[in-house]
Amino acid sequence: MSELYVEVTGTGPDLVLLHGWGLNVRVWDGLVQELRDRFRLIAIDLPGHGKSPWTAGRVTPAEQAWLLHSTLSSISNCYSLLGWSLGGQIALDLAAAMPGPIDKLVLVATTPRFVAAPDWPYGMKLEAITKMATQLREDYQQTLRDFLALQVRGSMEGASVVEQMRHALSVHGEAHPEALEAGLNTLATSDLRPTLPHVQTPTLVIAGQNDRITAPGASRVLATSLPDAQYVELRRAAHAPFLSHRSEFSATLEPFLRTEEPHVSAATAGPGTVAARPAKKKRMKARARKKLQASLR
Repeated sequence: MSELYVEVTGTGPDLVLLHGWGLNVRVWDGLVQELRDRFRLIAIDLPGHGKSPWTAGRVTPAEQAWLLHSTLSSISNCYSLLGWSLGGQIALDLAAAMPGPIDKLVLVATTPRFVAAPDWPYGMKLEAITKMATQLREDYQQTLRDFLALQVRGSMEGASVVEQMRHALSVHGEAHPEALEAGLNTLATSDLRPTLPHVQTPTLVIAGQNDRITAPGASRVLATSLPDAQYVELRRAAHAPFLSHRSEFSATLEPFLRTEEPHVSAATAGPGTVAARPAKKKRMKARARKKLQASLR
């Protein structure tokens, strides 16, 4: 039996959904309704979120990626993987270490490095994340409220998006405080840039033009750093474009998932579409997989 809470809905090719920090599977309800007659949606609560238990000994992204892989192995042997924000970082880890079952990869509001550095101007200051961790310990509820508000700043339908997130938490459960603190630590310390050349899976990177959490520039560099990726930026969207721009998001997502060679039309992609360099013909998948899998054990 899986250690993680899973919901499976619909009929068609398998699409796995990984939510972001502090949320749960209910945040995907609108997208599931949109796609359920064309895809088999597999939504998973991340460890310590929603109805999934929290195990203190499994805190690293690699350990959480392995737990997700174990959960999915009994549900699907071929799926596309969509990760949002922190879920996108875990999806990247999974695609780099265990790419076999993954047909396509979709990264929404995802950055390979959350914290700014001299060679990475697209991240938050470390002090901001440290302050957030302190506030989380002092006032859990207010920290979550502030984070939800930040996610929709600059977005169309901001009030509606916040309400959908609040509803997800009220009906399905809030995250375990230790899971939230571990997630912040992951965001503060993780740098996935060295793993990007090993992610050979065709990838679609979707960003919101006004995202205040994951700068669009970070997602754009992510796309150009992956061997086989495209970048799409949705106008007047922020950190949760699948909530604020559901129709546009679906119209961008479906052609990519359904074509053999990833393709997003200019009509649905919106402004700022960038195609990353094509996949290398000579791939070193086996060597990269062996090296990364060894780190998980």
